[in-house]
Amino acid sequence: MDNSRDLDLDSVVANVKAQYEDTACRSRADAEAWYESKFEELRVTAGRNADSLREKKREVAELARMIQKLNGEVRSTKEQCCKLETAVANAEQSKETSIRDAKSKLSELEAALQKVKQELARQLCEFQELMNVKLALDIEITTYRKLLEGEESRLSAEGGFPVNISVCHSQGGLTHSPLPGFASTQAMANRSSCVRSGSTRGSHVKVVSMAKS
Repeated sequence: MDNSRDLDLDSVVANVKAQYEDTACRSRADAEAWYESKFEELRVTAGRNADSLREKKREVAELARMIQKLNGEVRSTKEQCCKLETAVANAEQSKETSIRDAKSKLSELEAALQKVKQELARQLCEFQELMNVKLALDIEITTYRKLLEGEESRLSAEGGFPVNISVCHSQGGLTHSPLPGFASTQAMANRSSCVRSGSTRGSHVKVVSMAKS
């Protein structure tokens, strides 16, 4: 009776032990499978994170290059601004100098123009005076020409031969005074002569007698 109980207990223990070992094996296999799956997940995640990290590092490096480039452009822009400000200041100073010079030249030109106007007005006055003198001389010459033509006709009638009295331009005033008997004296001498009997401001008189043939 006791032996049968011992046999049953041993078999029970063996069964329990076998079940425990089987459960332990399954648990170990499950744990290893879970570990493998988690490890694979972590490895994949780590790979993705590594790729993302490399991408982020690349982006950071690119941003650093862009920042460096922008800093260089900012410095260049500041330098250009300084140069432009200097150029603007120089241009304003040059503009003020040019304006002063232009005003000075304009004043000189206005003064010269005023002098030219005054000189032109003076010359116009002189020209007008000369034209008035010329007109008076033309009138005087015309008057004396008519008088001389009348005198010529009279001398021709008295002497019986043609007498030519001409008016020539010269300096001075015209004071014609025919010489009495001059034409007949010249006719008797059978020669021709030219006598200046007077002068005008711009003319003189010649009395020419022609001898009879």
